[in-house]
Amino acid sequence: MGNRATFVIAGPEGHTRHRSSYGAVALDLDLLAGSEVVIPYLRAHAPDDSWYPDDMVEAGVLADPFRRLLLVFAWEGPAASLRTRAAGMELLRLAWPGWEVRWLYEGQSGLRAHLGLTQQEPGADVYPGPALEPDDEELADPDPLVAVVTVGTDRCHALADINDHPVEEGPALLDRLRDAPGHGRYRLRADAGIHVDPSRRQVGWWLNTARAHARTVEQRWPGWTVEFWEDRWAEHERASGGRFAPPAPDRAAALADVRAQALRRWAAPRADTRARLVAALPHATIGHGFAPTVTAEQAAAARAAVERAYAAAVGT
Repeated sequence: MGNRATFVIAGPEGHTRHRSSYGAVALDLDLLAGSEVVIPYLRAHAPDDSWYPDDMVEAGVLADPFRRLLLVFAWEGPAASLRTRAAGMELLRLAWPGWEVRWLYEGQSGLRAHLGLTQQEPGADVYPGPALEPDDEELADPDPLVAVVTVGTDRCHALADINDHPVEEGPALLDRLRDAPGHGRYRLRADAGIHVDPSRRQVGWWLNTARAHARTVEQRWPGWTVEFWEDRWAEHERASGGRFAPPAPDRAAALADVRAQALRRWAAPRADTRARLVAALPHATIGHGFAPTVTAEQAAAARAAVERAYAAAVGT
């Protein structure tokens, strides 16, 4: 299965592509090491001229040193959590001073669009997450994997955010949730959400992660007005009349949390995983989608970049 990621290094003469079968895990923490560490680290991944299918890529980066532009998306990690997202993005921008840092809500399809490449066709099938009961154990997690759906002026549902975003279902979402468990007012954190106003035939939706072809989902709601709020969950709170009201992020606590996670991520050198597997399994076929070696010097430089970004954020 893996956790697929795509890395692109761009410049005036074109771009190179690299892929990782497992690089989506902790990618946002890797990026906090700053450009001097991260760009060589991305280049050291196996080059590849092909593309994964857009909806199978969990994280990606485009780094353009000439334009000083960094595009990034991920499905998990601090930058994908409502609790730590703002802090993670703040630290990322501080770790890449002088660079324009942008989140790609369209995932790999947005990355391909930036490069001017022919778009892959979006898949027709949609796999929605099930509705959760109010006492579901997932809701006890500090970062529950939940997409919140509010409908009209009186309905609120919590769905498991494990597959497609509920906006991708189109109006069929309303039929599916007609008899789903209600949550009254949802006051916990969430990964994503949608507000549907059937009387006005209006939809607003948001997410912290990325969905391929995110800006074309209005095609699934013919005759409706669809607004994409990107990661602005407060728009949902207002539209729902407060029936979705998550706790406001604690900036200081979130900054400290992301800093601690990044320092653990870069705490020590990392061995060449593929070389170790080849040595242990000489007769097996071993792919090339593994992370490259990280030296002690690179790890130390990464930690220093994290500390500089944190110091700048807290004003020390």
